[in-house]
Amino acid sequence: MADLLPTDAAAAAAIAAEHLAGLGERPVWRPVPEAERAWLSGQELPERGRALDELLDDVRTHVLPYPMGNGHPRFFGWVNSPPNPAGVLVEPLAAALNPSCAGGDHAGPHLERAVVRWLAELVGFPHPPGGGLLTSGASMATVICLATARQRAALADGWDAREEGLYGRPPMVMYVTEEGHSCLHKAAQLLGLGSRQVRMVPMDGAYRMDVGALRTMIEEDLRRGLRPFCVAGSAGTVNSGAVDPLDEIADVAAEHGLWFHVDGAYGALGVLADGAAPHFAGLDRADSLALDPHKWLGVPVGCGCALLRDPAAARAAFSLVPSYLIDDNAGDLGWFSEYGPEQTRPFRALKTWATLSHLGRSGVEDLVNHTTGLARTLAAMVEEAGDFELLAPVTTSITAFRHRPGPDDLDALNRAIPGAVQARGNAFITGTRLGGRDALRACFLHPGTTERDLAVLLEEIRLAAKAL
Repeated sequence: MADLLPTDAAAAAAIAAEHLAGLGERPVWRPVPEAERAWLSGQELPERGRALDELLDDVRTHVLPYPMGNGHPRFFGWVNSPPNPAGVLVEPLAAALNPSCAGGDHAGPHLERAVVRWLAELVGFPHPPGGGLLTSGASMATVICLATARQRAALADGWDAREEGLYGRPPMVMYVTEEGHSCLHKAAQLLGLGSRQVRMVPMDGAYRMDVGALRTMIEEDLRRGLRPFCVAGSAGTVNSGAVDPLDEIADVAAEHGLWFHVDGAYGALGVLADGAAPHFAGLDRADSLALDPHKWLGVPVGCGCALLRDPAAARAAFSLVPSYLIDDNAGDLGWFSEYGPEQTRPFRALKTWATLSHLGRSGVEDLVNHTTGLARTLAAMVEEAGDFELLAPVTTSITAFRHRPGPDDLDALNRAIPGAVQARGNAFITGTRLGGRDALRACFLHPGTTERDLAVLLEEIRLAAKAL
């Protein structure tokens, strides 16, 4: 294997810098041509190893010209941020070290302790020592949190889910709304709870959980002999950015001894926006919180985080230390691998530490205020325009709306608009369904997005709709 020369590293850095510097002047997105798709997916493994400079040429020619688009300031799709430059800068250094951050006395685990504490402090979540870990994303963080909830419920009932499984026990029931993230459903399926035991709680007109309906559903399930064990609220849904009434949900969870989980993967940092704190009241009462530094903060993918009020509960759900991993110097907290399913764990903390250090608390607050302000501005523009309709209140940095140039089939039109806008290359927006209607949603995460970009977005929607 050839050594990595300083000239190769410098060339890679120059290519990355050139790519990032020119994003605003290129199309937001363009489809991958058939010939390039064939090259990307149809390559044969080389018989002999190739030179590093050749590989860089291939990346420059065949990979970088076809990005997802999320680095561009007019990318408004899904919840995908541009990469923070500090995270980009240090990512190769994490790869150069290439540690496993399962545990041990090296920089990675120690830095992760600090980063997890910083994240908890930013959103105002209690942080006992060991009360969290970094994950691949909120999907894995959710699995960790719900597995912890499942084990706690089983132990409270006098049995061990890890040892016995769920066989012959009353079905465990979890409560979410229709706007709850799909990762909650996947976690329930993966953990053996089953989709049938995921109750869909009705919502109010602002797409927030109806707490009265939640209480009624729990009482009905108890009468049926089921085992309610968890309620999952949202601190910023992906469809509209709605924040559930977390404080009221926490009251119901406390009354019935349920684990209270909050999905804050995208929206928990919204608590930092000016005047937003009342919307997030009760977040600090949750038993667990999932959030994604690789969303609003712009930490390069993938980096999620599971925060836990009681770290011992997660350790009870996951700790399994074979003889060859016993570490007499691990201390009271043990290894990170005892708190989740991953044994070999990458050095996620370095890019997260660099991003947070580069931004500082004030920088994070500025980013959140800038992007939530854009969402409110777009909402105002939509309400002032005669051919658009706002579909939900703006709580975080998502604006849900639709185009209505006339009385024709608005669902079909709004379903077709995102693809047509994307193909034009000047903006990128995605669609969804909200309240039974096809909708458009713009998510703001890019620090370089301006109000002028919002005007471009609305005009691109109009032009794309006329061409359909």
